[in-house]
Amino acid sequence: MVLLSFDIEEFDMPFEYKGEIPFEEQLAISRSGLQHILALLNKHKAKATFFSTVVFAENNKDLIEQLLSEGHELASHTWFHSKFEIDDLKKSRERLAELFNTEVTGLRMPRMMKVDEKEVEKAGYSYNSSVNPTFLPGRYNNLKVSRTYFKEGNVLQIPASVSPNFRIPLFWLSFHNFPLSFYKKLSKDVLNKDHYLNIYFHPWEFAEIRQEKFKLPDFTTKNTGKAMIERFDEFLEYLKQKKFKFGTFQEFQKSIQ
Repeated sequence: MVLLSFDIEEFDMPFEYKGEIPFEEQLAISRSGLQHILALLNKHKAKATFFSTVVFAENNKDLIEQLLSEGHELASHTWFHSKFEIDDLKKSRERLAELFNTEVTGLRMPRMMKVDEKEVEKAGYSYNSSVNPTFLPGRYNNLKVSRTYFKEGNVLQIPASVSPNFRIPLFWLSFHNFPLSFYKKLSKDVLNKDHYLNIYFHPWEFAEIRQEKFKLPDFTTKNTGKAMIERFDEFLEYLKQKKFKFGTFQEFQKSIQ
């Protein structure tokens, strides 16, 4: 099963590089990207899970309602993207469920931030996908974490996928910077070894973000916008031709119980 997921959030990444972007533009860029994503998923009849901040969801109710109506899953990316309090775990889950009358059972922390798993369980989540089991300089070192899903208390942990050998991450930056043929090979290796693939992206990757005022480094903007739309379209077609099944995290969780 291919677990496609998207962290839908206010586009605040320029702040990490001392760039500038007003709040309205943060939302507009992510909104534009999400529209492209939904069109691609509909074209390829692929299901996905969307981890949304409450801030983004409250400002884009129509798109959240659309993705739910098209069979996708809504999960929590907490309340804000750039600030967090432990109460946001429960509050965000309940607010998203209330706004859209849907069951919210999954969590992904912004920027894969560490969080107390007991608090995650107390907040009512049944799964958490907030760890990249690899080494990323300046971010995290999770080489001792299981590559594949495992239980922690009553919460199912679903790490992002890394290659069976050397733990090469298959997250969004890899998709932009690796040759697509190599990324396809790594994806196939993971599916053959683990029987599922957990990869995540963001809506702003599908928008035009090469603006001088954002001060984003080239490795974050390579193959974004139109190039990303075309690249992702080709990747989904490849997965379809290989007859891999797309599913939501909730469907995956049920399949392994």
